[in-house]
Amino acid sequence: MTAVDPHVSVARTGAPATAPASARDVVAAYVGLMKPRIIELLLLTTVPVMFLAQQGVPSLGLVVATVLGGTLSAGSANALNCVYDADIDERMRRTRRRALPRHIVSARSALVFGLALGVGSTLWLGLLVNWLSAALALAANVFYVVGYTMILKRRTTQNIVWGGAAGCFPALIGWTAVRDELAWAPVVLFLVVFFWTPPHFWALAIRYREDYAAADVPMLPVVAGARAVARQIVGYSYLMVATSLLLWPVADMGAFYVGAAVLLGGAFLVEAHRLLARSRGTDDVVALRPMRLFHWSNMYLTLLFLAVAIDPLLKR
Repeated sequence: MTAVDPHVSVARTGAPATAPASARDVVAAYVGLMKPRIIELLLLTTVPVMFLAQQGVPSLGLVVATVLGGTLSAGSANALNCVYDADIDERMRRTRRRALPRHIVSARSALVFGLALGVGSTLWLGLLVNWLSAALALAANVFYVVGYTMILKRRTTQNIVWGGAAGCFPALIGWTAVRDELAWAPVVLFLVVFFWTPPHFWALAIRYREDYAAADVPMLPVVAGARAVARQIVGYSYLMVATSLLLWPVADMGAFYVGAAVLLGGAFLVEAHRLLARSRGTDDVVALRPMRLFHWSNMYLTLLFLAVAIDPLLKR
């Protein structure tokens, strides 16, 4: 894998020559292709489910193997997404500083990098965890790259609804890493993340809707008014909270989890309704303050899955 030659002459381009990228810049660019912040969220929904599946503290070696395999798999999907969406990233202010728009890494090198991570993660999970977890990670990778990035993202306002399912697989992988089989509990948590994704991402898309419009990506906030988007956010928020409470009877959760789910869900619904109230008669991003809900959605998922991990420890 090589970086694109950064030496560009004035005579050939009419632009000043740029300084060559350092080895540190190139390494940072490859790490950036993996989108570490997204991976953090994915691992957040993997490890707590391992505690739930174990009904206690899982083996440290198993956690490390699962986390590393999941990191490589998610990094593969994100790198391949960067390759396919390079044209979009160049047009969006939020993404134009990524490695491919800046030409620090070539598209070919990024493609090879993403594919190598995908193969390596599948073998790693299969050999060190189990093949069911490896198959689920590979399925999530393929669905994100092909289903979301290549098919849904540029064609439908429902792109993030159905495409977001790829980000729900870590809940299944965390469970199967411990049990080597599926059950209803991880399916419920899969659905919690599924219903969480639209409010989370649409809040961000409201903030950056001009970027998505410039890139011709039909995110819902681009093609619908803020009021319509806010109504859908509220609807999905209720489904998310209701599903989180369904884990109580399905997984025999204790009072700690139930209390956390009620309090966190209630706070999320309050913030979603505030966004709806602010959307009356305005599409102005400043007035809407959608990033309040976006940041709270991250906190909600973090604390809810922390409760998933802690609850079985309190019942021992």
